[in-house]
Amino acid sequence: MTLEKLRIFGNPNIGVYVFTNNKVTLVPEGVQEEAKRLLRDVLGTDVVETRVADSPLIGVLTAGNDKMVLLPKIARYEELDRLKEAGVPVRVVQMSFTALGNVILTNNRFALLHPEISDVETELVRSELGVLSVRRGAIAKVLTVGSVGVLNDYSGVFHPDVSDDELKTLEGFFNVRVGTATVNFGVGFVKVGLVMNNNGAVVGELTTGPEIMRITNILNFQRR
Repeated sequence: MTLEKLRIFGNPNIGVYVFTNNKVTLVPEGVQEEAKRLLRDVLGTDVVETRVADSPLIGVLTAGNDKMVLLPKIARYEELDRLKEAGVPVRVVQMSFTALGNVILTNNRFALLHPEISDVETELVRSELGVLSVRRGAIAKVLTVGSVGVLNDYSGVFHPDVSDDELKTLEGFFNVRVGTATVNFGVGFVKVGLVMNNNGAVVGELTTGPEIMRITNILNFQRR
């Protein structure tokens, strides 16, 4: 896997701005051409500019996988239409939470949700994402599970406070290799500084050499 550094709008917290799966990467309107080119090359996807709920915080507000990109109920009709016109499989979901990227941690097979998401909403997420299994729970006592982990179909990078026993549980549920790391010079909420899919990964520009080495070691585990 290829791993590169990036900043968006001069900000190393790239994960709040960017959503990716293995087919498309969503970025805010006005992102620099060099950033879009890097994302396209490293992640191997099309890059589509958009806003969600008139906000550039796409990584916070959206969640999804290759089957479907989920938008919160506060998304605007014109935003939904624009993504559909760009060929993105997208659906607005009626859920109590709107920061979907923080409360849904998923790849193409499994999903872990904020423990306070309802039964009806849990089934909605399972159906829309087409995953084999979905659970609710916390990670390292953090309820916003999407903020403390980043997944692809082979690997998972998690907050350094995740215990060894919890890592084994996560590895068993997601059926991926897992490890803990930080980004952007010590930030444990890895979602803010790491964007990855099956093809590559991008980290915030403040991420140090040792942090990059640790992340690379996790992502370079033999694929299952």
